[in-house]
Amino acid sequence: MSKLDSKIPAGHISQKWSEHKAHLNLVAPNNRDRIEIIVVGTGLAGGSAAASLAELGYKVKAFCYQDSPRRAHSIAAQGGINAAKNYKGDNDSVYRLFYDTIKGGDYRAREANVHRLAEESANIIDQCVAQGVPFARDYGGYLDNRSFGGVQVSRTFYAKGQTGQQLLLGAYSAMNRQIGLGRIEMFNRHEMLELVIVDGKARGIIARNLVTGEIERHSAHAVVIASGGYGNVYFLSTNAMGSNVTASWKIHKKGAYFANPCYVQIHPTCIPVHGTNQSKLTLMSESLRNSGRIWVPKKKEDAVAIREGKLKAKDIPEEERDYYLERRYPAFGNLVPRDVASRAAKERCDAGFGIESNDTNEGVFLDFSTEIKKKGKEVAFAQGNHNPSDAEIEKLGKKWVEDKYGNLFQMYQKITDENPYETPMKIYPAVHYTMGGVWVDYNLMSTIPGCFVLGEANFSDHGANRLGASALMQGLADGYFVIPYTIADYLAADIRTGHISENSPEFDAAEKEVKDQINFFINNKGTRSVDSFHKALGHIMWNKVGMARNAEGLKEAIQEIAELREEFYKDVFVPGTNDELNPELEKAIRVADFLELGQLMAKDALMRNESCGGHFREEYQTEEGEALRDDENFTFVAAWEYKGTDINQEEMHKEELKYEFIELKARSYK
Repeated sequence: MSKLDSKIPAGHISQKWSEHKAHLNLVAPNNRDRIEIIVVGTGLAGGSAAASLAELGYKVKAFCYQDSPRRAHSIAAQGGINAAKNYKGDNDSVYRLFYDTIKGGDYRAREANVHRLAEESANIIDQCVAQGVPFARDYGGYLDNRSFGGVQVSRTFYAKGQTGQQLLLGAYSAMNRQIGLGRIEMFNRHEMLELVIVDGKARGIIARNLVTGEIERHSAHAVVIASGGYGNVYFLSTNAMGSNVTASWKIHKKGAYFANPCYVQIHPTCIPVHGTNQSKLTLMSESLRNSGRIWVPKKKEDAVAIREGKLKAKDIPEEERDYYLERRYPAFGNLVPRDVASRAAKERCDAGFGIESNDTNEGVFLDFSTEIKKKGKEVAFAQGNHNPSDAEIEKLGKKWVEDKYGNLFQMYQKITDENPYETPMKIYPAVHYTMGGVWVDYNLMSTIPGCFVLGEANFSDHGANRLGASALMQGLADGYFVIPYTIADYLAADIRTGHISENSPEFDAAEKEVKDQINFFINNKGTRSVDSFHKALGHIMWNKVGMARNAEGLKEAIQEIAELREEFYKDVFVPGTNDELNPELEKAIRVADFLELGQLMAKDALMRNESCGGHFREEYQTEEGEALRDDENFTFVAAWEYKGTDINQEEMHKEELKYEFIELKARSYK
């Protein structure tokens, strides 16, 4: 096993980033337009990186498979973005955000990266306010905050339930300015299908024009991958249906190590599955756990009656409700981290207390009645009515909730045809975010020189479980405040290199690989649709590499996916041609990558004989059903090196995690 060089700077944790920046090489302003950079992905990480690099004067080529950068999946983020500004005066700090993130990730994240993220968090808010992002404000006009899971302070800035959209529009406007100046060349409806390496360095990509089918060559001095996570390996997830792992997986197959693939976040607050023909799942923001209380009936017969439609939630008296998170975790209650809340919901439903009338009886209540009464009384009192009637309390309370969460309640009602002001929401955990990803060093460079990876596409900041409202924080920190400095250190040696030629044997070979794969799918005479294989993969992944795993199931998953891969290449059918808009061809290429990744995820989970964060092995749990880490044997990042299409050839390399500034201890939210 090789030793990975993470390039973590020496010194005290609070000084590492500032000292590191002070000694990085620079590219002078007059030399930057000699340098070309490719950015793949235009969500918060890619969009902010493209805008920042172009603002500095570099020539940027930005690629997205959507019809516009403003449709990147970052737009779907609802609840907020964390920052250690201590606006509420509840003793928040950079160190506390750092500590909460390490603890939330179950002590499996890299200390130096997490502290840098916490340091830059406050700058992100200032940057976005300057861009005009309409964060929520309190009565006095100051930026408002709310709490998210795994913390005991209010540090989450938000814009109703559409924070991701507003932040993305800020980054998009910054990009548009640079597009207008000619510094960003935008390639919408293009998908990266191969990385080109010349003399050991990333020097370009092969992309497919998704409208015409044309295969294009694009060269650059460096390539930045910011293409998001791989949650859609499960088919059903909260991700947009187009979200995929292809860019990350292609660079993995060219030499970029893939780290901790088994770390997958299951979000506890999603609308339950309703049928076999469903194509994706819908997230209900974690911010709702600020005001909603999660419960199931205490009696199984009541749960059965609710599932059968004989009882409604309001028929269950208060004393017969099990607010199980408040019962099990009194210190944090409904705001425990996502992995803890998700497993607790699964435990209740597996025990027969689920309330949703689907095939699996999977569902719990998220109830706002307590908050409606509480806030109704407060508002009435503030208005001078010190003895309001129940009707007045309910009316004022519902208005308060509507002002706070209105668009989320509206979305829930449109999807379920149930009014969440009158009856509790029904929720259940679903795949949401992936903490694993391409291994990067402190400079965000992969094991391929010149290939940088940002945001959810890398592994670096969240350990085994991401705290809510930290995804937007990481994406913007990487794009606005990290990559502009670290990529310059790498590019300083390229100011005399000149334009990278696209007429080289390396580009020829990469283009041939892409065309060969496309021709195979177009000419394969199969009978099954791409989606049928993707659904079959998702079924294996959810049941055996999902919320709970065990050795037997993981071994079965590896074998079953191998058989599914073999069947896929024999019997997949892709209609149409390669020289047109062909969504089925796009999906076939992506599912081919998911099939390989799924096996690696199972292999990684099988290797890690412990439970931590989102990786829960049934064999390794405490008497109370909590995750049981093995710090002596597994305090490391597992970085996998591609050696061939046989999963057994993947070679694991370890990056030992050293905790110098935080004590390793059992995670407790009780």
